[in-house]
Amino acid sequence: MSGTDLLGEFEQLVLLAILANPDGGYAIVLRKAIEEGTERSVSRGALYRTLDRLEGKGLVRWDLEEADETRGGNPRKRFHLTETGLAALRRSRAVVQRMSMGLEDVLEGS
Repeated sequence: MSGTDLLGEFEQLVLLAILANPDGGYAIVLRKAIEEGTERSVSRGALYRTLDRLEGKGLVRWDLEEADETRGGNPRKRFHLTETGLAALRRSRAVVQRMSMGLEDVLEGS
């Protein structure tokens, strides 16, 4: 990902959900956080495709947690933000802040 690439809205939401879970987040936890924060439904497919894309860009990494009986013996991934991912999130936030500067009255409905 180059320094000028912007994150899409859903990519930002996924990265924010991971950032809110400093020990790393499982997909089900991330999905729930996004659904609660946006008040909209998130499909598993959309989340996993986005996580794969973010991993390919070097913005997310994951650790595989060992299987245990509570999950039917299946291992699961715990997702973490990389330094590059945090930098991309900061850039995207700065762009939104710059673009909305001076529009507070309109955006806040005053």
